[in-house]
Amino acid sequence: MKQMYPKNGRVILHVDMNSFYASVEMAFDPSLKGKPLAIAGNPEERRGIIVTCSYEARSFGIKTTMPLWEAKKLCPQLIVRKPNFERYRAASIGMFEILNEYSSLVEPVSIDEGYVDITESYEHGSPLEIAETIQKQIMQQLDLPCSIGVAPNKFLAKTASDMKKPMGITVLRKRDVPTILWPLDVEAMHGVGKKTGEKLRSLEIQTIGNLAKANELQLKTKLGINGLRLKERANGIDRRPVDPDAAAEFKSIGNSTTLPRDYSNQHDLLRVLEKLAGTVSVRLKRKKVLASSLSITIRYKDRKTITRSKKLPNPIQNGEEISTEASQLFLKHWNGDAIRLLGITGTDLVEQHEAVKQLDLFSFEKEAKKEPLYKTMEKLREKYGSQIIERAGEMTEIKKQQENIGTETSFNKDFLRDFTIDLKPDKDKDLE
Repeated sequence: MKQMYPKNGRVILHVDMNSFYASVEMAFDPSLKGKPLAIAGNPEERRGIIVTCSYEARSFGIKTTMPLWEAKKLCPQLIVRKPNFERYRAASIGMFEILNEYSSLVEPVSIDEGYVDITESYEHGSPLEIAETIQKQIMQQLDLPCSIGVAPNKFLAKTASDMKKPMGITVLRKRDVPTILWPLDVEAMHGVGKKTGEKLRSLEIQTIGNLAKANELQLKTKLGINGLRLKERANGIDRRPVDPDAAAEFKSIGNSTTLPRDYSNQHDLLRVLEKLAGTVSVRLKRKKVLASSLSITIRYKDRKTITRSKKLPNPIQNGEEISTEASQLFLKHWNGDAIRLLGITGTDLVEQHEAVKQLDLFSFEKEAKKEPLYKTMEKLREKYGSQIIERAGEMTEIKKQQENIGTETSFNKDFLRDFTIDLKPDKDKDLE
């Protein structure tokens, strides 16, 4: 079987669950199968938009992010379920456990998709046989459909998995790129969104083939280093390895909320920011990082959106400090118009143990009083390990607010953080 694998290259699968949330609900309640089903937020609130929907619902023209009222116009018999994130998390862990049976090189991209490097997995069969076996196993064990792309790199594997849905398996080789990918519109390429597509078309780049042959200097001038990266992808080149630890990497932590109605009262808006700051604080503490910069997002009732940020004198993690900084930033940039969405994001994250506080005259005395406690804690950590002490206040706050963190975005990020912990093998068992 080894001869069916490349001597020098890689064989990578991209496993993409089909209509994941809706499929999980159907597996949980088989009476929903074959019916138009949508997963959406609270229908009474403005945030009632379609998170995902079944293929039966899509046949009526229903799409992700469509307002629920519009979806019901298209399909009056639409069945609506609120998201059940614990249910989806359990199903996702089950899916990734199956992938780990075939390779130790599994990289989750989100709750419902991931890459698997099967280059050294020839004992399980040919690449196509492994893809078929994984697809059948996920269906048999979890009652969930998936599509799988088989390719020599991550970009082509991702592209291939999108070609046949649901329950498709597609092999895409580098030699297939000129005939299969190049004739497509440039926006059809993974990694090219609407704005990037507009910039490429301004350079007379209409197709993926045009991008593959484009002038590198023009691309770099228009899109920076990303332009050169996109040209490589258009030629089927992607050197990124499948990295099981990539899920633990994060660059920012934030939270936003769409308000149930347009708010213009300053007191109400500051209270919303205070709640958002508390949630962001919890996430920072759970990940044991501090934010060196803070940004706020304001979306007005006319949907005009602005983002404003500031570099902080000291890294922060405490909810009160985040609320104070965010409120100051908000009051500086709010024009007084009614608002439909607010968000706070901490960026330039630093590890908790690496954060160095630049103490000023006002904070020095307060911090100095805590120094004996800090020294005692440090001695205990040195003797028993860094996890021996957790501040009780942090743990209480985390436990208190965990149940309130329910948006799909935060759920996906938190899931990725926890993924490696949940599936990490027992090292002692491996040695027995």
